[in-house]
Amino acid sequence: MPRVILGYIRAIDAMNYFIGRFAMYLLFVLVGVLLWSSVSKTLFTSSHWTLETAQFVMVAYYVLGGPYSLQLGSNVRMDLFYGGWSVRQRAWFDAFTVLFLMFYLGVLLYGGINSFAYSLGRPYNATTYEFLSELLSTLFSQGFDAAGDKLGFMERSNSPWRPYLWPVKSLLCIGVFLMLLQSLAEFFRDIGRIRGEAL
Repeated sequence: MPRVILGYIRAIDAMNYFIGRFAMYLLFVLVGVLLWSSVSKTLFTSSHWTLETAQFVMVAYYVLGGPYSLQLGSNVRMDLFYGGWSVRQRAWFDAFTVLFLMFYLGVLLYGGINSFAYSLGRPYNATTYEFLSELLSTLFSQGFDAAGDKLGFMERSNSPWRPYLWPVKSLLCIGVFLMLLQSLAEFFRDIGRIRGEAL
């Protein structure tokens, strides 16, 4: 394998390992939020923020832990035939099926970016690319206040707490992008196994 591909695999694996290990500890945050929700419902007036915060933490745990799970090979597989195949046969099958995963993740990322732009108040007459590129160029050239003026009516949840939705939608886009990068690394790793190289 070329050194560029080996470097890519090592860099993506290291990044997703670090992020995945961080995401594992979000379960403790989730337990704390749900524990507070139970205590506040029993002893005090119930907190409106606990259920949605628990959902947001679970989204972060799931989408940031996905690439790490793929890296470790701990994703769910149908093992009817796969378990009896040789390493090379598995690599051929994995290299073929990961292309479908990358296509799915690409479509999911496209929809996620559009949803993220909508949550920031993208006007109906602007495309997502135009809106986000103008927002970022304004942010870097004129600062936060000028970029804030470009934002439209920002999407909020319909719950009584009414949090903004752009943080969780941006986190979803980041997680899907990381999963796409890890899928590409797995594809390269499978090609290496087909060629008889251990990566």
